[in-house]
Amino acid sequence: MTFSSTPVLPHAIQAPASWKRSMRRLTAVGMACMLTACSTVQLPVWTGASAPPPVQSGTPPITKTTPASPAISQPVAPVAPLTPLPYNPAIEARFPDPSVRYETPGLGPNRQQFTTQTEMSAWLQSLAGKVGDGQRLDVATIGTSQRGLPLLTLIATQGQSTQATALNSNGKPTVLLVGQQRGDEPAGAEALLVIARELGKGGLLSPLLQQINIIIVPRANPDGAQALTPHTADGTDLARDHLILSTPEAQALAKLSRNYRPVAVIDLREFAAAGPFLQKFQAVQRYDLLLQPAATPNNHEFVAKAAREWFTNPMRSALDSADISNEWYSEPSAQSGDQSLSMAQPTADSLINASTLKNAASIMVASRGSDLNRLHIQRRVHSLVTATNSALRNAAAKAKNLHQVESFVTRDIASQACRNTMAIQSQLTPEQRSIGMLQADSGQELQARVDWNSSLTLKASQTRPRPCGYWVSASASQAVERLRMLGAQVMQIAEPGQMLADSYQTQSSSGNLVLTRGAIDTPMSSYYVSLNQAKANLIAAALEPDTPYSYLSKHLITMPSDVARVVAPPSVVFEEEAE
Repeated sequence: MTFSSTPVLPHAIQAPASWKRSMRRLTAVGMACMLTACSTVQLPVWTGASAPPPVQSGTPPITKTTPASPAISQPVAPVAPLTPLPYNPAIEARFPDPSVRYETPGLGPNRQQFTTQTEMSAWLQSLAGKVGDGQRLDVATIGTSQRGLPLLTLIATQGQSTQATALNSNGKPTVLLVGQQRGDEPAGAEALLVIARELGKGGLLSPLLQQINIIIVPRANPDGAQALTPHTADGTDLARDHLILSTPEAQALAKLSRNYRPVAVIDLREFAAAGPFLQKFQAVQRYDLLLQPAATPNNHEFVAKAAREWFTNPMRSALDSADISNEWYSEPSAQSGDQSLSMAQPTADSLINASTLKNAASIMVASRGSDLNRLHIQRRVHSLVTATNSALRNAAAKAKNLHQVESFVTRDIASQACRNTMAIQSQLTPEQRSIGMLQADSGQELQARVDWNSSLTLKASQTRPRPCGYWVSASASQAVERLRMLGAQVMQIAEPGQMLADSYQTQSSSGNLVLTRGAIDTPMSSYYVSLNQAKANLIAAALEPDTPYSYLSKHLITMPSDVARVVAPPSVVFEEEAE
């Protein structure tokens, strides 16, 4: 790592459905017909990042200087920090409050805690009901936390109903916003309360409901928020539980996504200003906001392009225009002596990576300050509000395109069953990059040339031929339940039969898994999961056993012999469980 000796001037902020079960018997003939129908899908020409059409002429940005709704009010005296700075006080001056002040229950003057669960419920309920021009905002409880707190959701649409069937049939794409997956990252929840208020009557974002539906989960981890700890009550990192679904919080989010089918997902997070970064570099984070587009094996190229070209790139431009410093998300290495920085690992268990395998353009945006308590909270919220505002406006401008991508990708992924190859594991791409950081002892900004592992381009480290589907034993019913929560179609075998499959065998010498091809017995009540469906890549992430996040590694599937890769359309009779 090398540093440049030329100081860089700091930037100052300027104002700127439920599942219904039907049982029917299908044979291999019917499955072959479905597979053949999709086998000729061709990739259309990508339209790129052409300038989006205007959504509403004359609609001002949410970060304008003069507030236009109760979500933003007049300037007030800054709140004194409640904890000592973890670095040189001169650094504080580099992160002034924005010239607009955001108001939520937790952002009030002289507050010592962020918005409580009771306050959040009252805030959202005050927005519920009809808001004019046919628009509707409703509050729903999508589940409960491990300690019994409600998981609150605001659903906003232009229509008479906020039920999933109504939103899925109204011709508008749905955008899902999720905050505070980790309890010690409060700015996301406060920012989403601001966004929620702006969707209400007279709000700056309410015109967007003419083009898109918006679902907000402001606090995904209420237990962690209440305890001021990152994890859920049982110690699970919710941010890494979106494939296994071991917690009720992750299950609630999965069912919400399954039922409402968002085409875009924005995860609002925070990162530590000091923490491991200070230990590695004797410096603190310089950027207000870090961005991470979804990146995981088998992410469809059109979904990845939509996330980058229609969301992330315009978002970075909007942040630059607001003088909000930003960079790609990165984390220091956990190994001592390794001063490299890495973007988020390409594992399928994060919210954005699981969502992208559900074919939703997905981005994580993280503000600077998970370790700062209330310090810079107005600026942190401002950064997240600006990023979310950009995402929603671009989703509205690209509403038709998002539907087209969803329709194509759904058919294209299903058509790949039984052919081509798929990546089992991928690695980040090693590069070098210049990163700004602030010296902890002086506050001076330096440019450091660091080893950088990028997720913007992944390299497949392990591949296999794509199977037609997976056989799963009857004893793995918990794995089947989780797949169905994720929206996968799983069929139960009605009569004993056989399938041609590759079975996983563990080598006694190395412990590695090897494949053995042959006919396997498929008892009645065992399961078949076809890859001739839209969520095929998510299914593969769960059922290929090699990865540390697979259902076998996480013990939802007990033995390698409980799952097999079916390599030819099966000739068995089964009962389909459909939506």
